[in-house]
Amino acid sequence: MATHEVTNQVPPLQDANPARSPVVADAMRYLGLSADDIGAVEALGALAGRAETLALGDLAEQHPPVLQVFDRYGHRIDEVSYDPAYHQLMDHAIGHGLHAAPWADPSPHAHLRRAAQLSAWGQVDAGHLCPVSMTYAVVPALRAAPELAATYEPLLSSRVYDPGLRPPRGKRGLIAGMSMTEKQGGSDVRANTTTAVRHRDGTYRITGHKWFTSAPMSDLFLVLAQAPDGLTCFLVPRVLPDGTRNPFLLQRLKDKLGNHSNASSEVEYDDTVGWRVGDEGAGVKVIVEMVNLTRLDCVLGTATAMRTGVTQAAHHAAHRRAFGTTLADAPLMRNVLSDLAVEAEAATTVALWLADLTDVATRGDERAGLLRRIALAVSKYHVCKRGPVHAAESLECLGGNGYVEDSRMPRLFRESPLLSIWEGSGNVAALDVLRAIARQPETLGVFLDEVKRAGGADRHLDRAVADLESTFGALDPADTDALQYRARRIVGDMAMVLQGSLLVRFGHPAVADAFTASRLGGERGDVFGTLAAGVDTRSIIERATPKISSR
Repeated sequence: MATHEVTNQVPPLQDANPARSPVVADAMRYLGLSADDIGAVEALGALAGRAETLALGDLAEQHPPVLQVFDRYGHRIDEVSYDPAYHQLMDHAIGHGLHAAPWADPSPHAHLRRAAQLSAWGQVDAGHLCPVSMTYAVVPALRAAPELAATYEPLLSSRVYDPGLRPPRGKRGLIAGMSMTEKQGGSDVRANTTTAVRHRDGTYRITGHKWFTSAPMSDLFLVLAQAPDGLTCFLVPRVLPDGTRNPFLLQRLKDKLGNHSNASSEVEYDDTVGWRVGDEGAGVKVIVEMVNLTRLDCVLGTATAMRTGVTQAAHHAAHRRAFGTTLADAPLMRNVLSDLAVEAEAATTVALWLADLTDVATRGDERAGLLRRIALAVSKYHVCKRGPVHAAESLECLGGNGYVEDSRMPRLFRESPLLSIWEGSGNVAALDVLRAIARQPETLGVFLDEVKRAGGADRHLDRAVADLESTFGALDPADTDALQYRARRIVGDMAMVLQGSLLVRFGHPAVADAFTASRLGGERGDVFGTLAAGVDTRSIIERATPKISSR
């Protein structure tokens, strides 16, 4: 017998198209995506919102990959098995071109379209997007070896997902990964001890241990190793052209806080065959473009997670009643939701703007290249650093229901620190900004020119830009200790000024006003939900509340 009637519970959030989020829709329009491109993004968003698609993400999360070192007969195979849901997600992602497809697309907004699609699809599952992102990022690095690029780039950009370890040239599509960090160095890859010795056939033999190598069932890896002339980048296939397994010994899979659907491994290289990518000693130079692109995806992923969190919170608040009113009509909850939505819109705006800047930079625009170099590092630091606190507050809006796995909010929370750690944790990203300014002072000039494009439109922004210029004017470049000590404050200020400028120029007026007053004008407390009076909370929350469509 039923013991009670269920009332005042929130209906499931499904069949809501994340590509129709107003901030995404607005950005696609003002950044110049064609109607056909917008249609493609919205089609993938509709797929991402379906209950059956979200269930695939649940299955991939609930059934993590399993390491198989030996087969039943004792042969070493070093393979990882995944839940079928993972392969279905990969098939969708590759089929829609979320990997390296933009590099084979001559259209002027190929990278922006891919970013918008990734932003729509990302709510389903974060783990499988790790190999998707690395495959996207490997292409420009691989072009340092034109012969290798000519062979593998068409397969890396193929829209066919072809899993399984076989000779790469015989497959219909390839997935690529990176294998860089070692236990003694981490982000300090120049401390790597893995060695590479030139063989008489022109290849190299690599020996050493890698502490983090994600997606170990990828077909190809970019590996950093010490060659005679210094740290060098190599292309290492899992299977050699003759069909034999390249020594790629999986020691264990990492037991991680989140990102459960993605396998992250420790790898031992033992006389492993590799092909040199770029000159000996130029490993960091070769790999830096790959790092830039994976950093772009870190910003995109965090912005997607923020929108997902605030969408869930707004949906809950619109349907849940407490103390005689719906939560969405309670002034304090409106303040919290608005604050969360402002943060998510700012992050999304800068992420999609960076993707558009990538399109311009890849066409050879020098200014865009300089601006992207510094803006990526600035945004990677700040946006990704804000991810965990945003996820925690979004979860709390659901109360105890948000702490339960069925809500998917705990998964969102567990994923949130990763994107701040990946491709350089907070300190590394902040110091990289200062390093870029020191090595290329013109990057600061183009950055300040960019944020000044909104000059005169908002008093808080104007004051913040002036304060930032004063900060840089008072810095002593020779006092490296002082620069490092203040790096986070300086880079955080740069990030908020950039987001404020973009919102003032392109964003919704209520969002832009709330952002500049709170983040730049100081009209805000130290937690979410402390916006000053006068913010148009209803307009902001309306933009964040999902629209459920029938199909």
